[in-house]
Amino acid sequence: MTALRHPNARLIDAATGEVVRDLVRPDLFTDVPPGMVFLRMPTTVEAVCQYVTAFETGRPVALLDPGLPDETLLELVDRFEPAAVLGPVPAELTDRVRATAPKTAPHPDLAVLLATSGSTGNPKLVRLSRRAVLANADSIVEALGITGDEVAISALPFYYSYGMSVLNTHLTAGATVVVEGEGLLGRGFWPAIDEFGVTSLALVPSQYEMLVRLRFDPARHPALRTLTQAGGRLRPELVRDFHERMASVGGRLFVMYGQTEAAPRLTTLPSGRLGEKLGSVGPAVPGGRLSIRLEDGTETTAPDVCGEVLYRGPNVMLGYAETAADLARGDDHGGLLVTGDLGRLDADGYLWLDGRRKRFGKVFGVRLNLDDIERMLPVPAAAVSGDDKVIVFVTDGEPPHLRRSLADRLKLHWTGFDVRAIEAFPLLSNGKVDYRALAS
Repeated sequence: MTALRHPNARLIDAATGEVVRDLVRPDLFTDVPPGMVFLRMPTTVEAVCQYVTAFETGRPVALLDPGLPDETLLELVDRFEPAAVLGPVPAELTDRVRATAPKTAPHPDLAVLLATSGSTGNPKLVRLSRRAVLANADSIVEALGITGDEVAISALPFYYSYGMSVLNTHLTAGATVVVEGEGLLGRGFWPAIDEFGVTSLALVPSQYEMLVRLRFDPARHPALRTLTQAGGRLRPELVRDFHERMASVGGRLFVMYGQTEAAPRLTTLPSGRLGEKLGSVGPAVPGGRLSIRLEDGTETTAPDVCGEVLYRGPNVMLGYAETAADLARGDDHGGLLVTGDLGRLDADGYLWLDGRRKRFGKVFGVRLNLDDIERMLPVPAAAVSGDDKVIVFVTDGEPPHLRRSLADRLKLHWTGFDVRAIEAFPLLSNGKVDYRALAS
């Protein structure tokens, strides 16, 4: 595959019903100097066309949350020197982000950049090559059996790697993407599923929790026959629940595991084996290989050996970028991704995850640095990862107030944070916080 957009691919604007087939806007970059561009990417047809145009014309593009605080956007502009900032820009910032000729030319293989750490800290950008993006799209098309008859809907933002992947796979397969901006709880979302015959829905764990509260019944949506899940660990009882719901109408649930650094999907659990492999995230996607690295540095694919998960494949990133100078770098990883996750392979090569080596959590699919969260609070705190939420223990302060403060600071819903008062932090013999004891 050499192009992202299959000739038969189309978008449907859920708000107007307009069908859009011509996704490339040739004049988009006429007045823009050469170099990488920022795209503040709302869930709109226009934003998708800007992304596709950049990709198909060889213009590296960084996909950004349009809700980033102004100061964060300006800090990123200063660090990465984009040739232009596309998408919604507040009037008071236009002079600060106007088109300029970057000092550093990006590497010719560079295609897409995505932020690594949600809204916390000083985010690095993941450098993805054109080959990596297309290879992962092709792998997922094969693993899920996506054809030109499929219709997806934008349940996830496109600047999030999983949402971008849903868009990429359906464009590559010549399928349809319904662009609906309100989201799962919006008034127009479920009517759009039925009106436009949506066949597949991609969600993160917190959204599956929402479906439980909404009493989701796939029988009410005759065309919807495929659910996919990634973006964190879904409780096994819910995996089984939704597998059974979909099976009752002849549908499928696919559980997947991914990282932004792999463009982004690494494994897919075949729906037909979910019952016997409940808790696994499946084998590597087509074209990829998994192995386990032990403490002594040796690698193995032997069953039931726990260690750090390694992945090799054409979809692995070129590397990270922290400044504009890094955009000129080539391939730093040679197709090897050290995931930072602990896990084991079974006799069939299926991966079972057992936690992370480093301290990150996920809230609504957004990866957050737990150390950054601790530093944000005005009182001593210890943060651990829960099931699609972050649990924060404090020895001083008002939990409800701190919960809202975190949510506001990180631009995420408050239900993604659980702040609990504790008399004292459990400590290891070296005096450090015993995070394992807190997590249990």
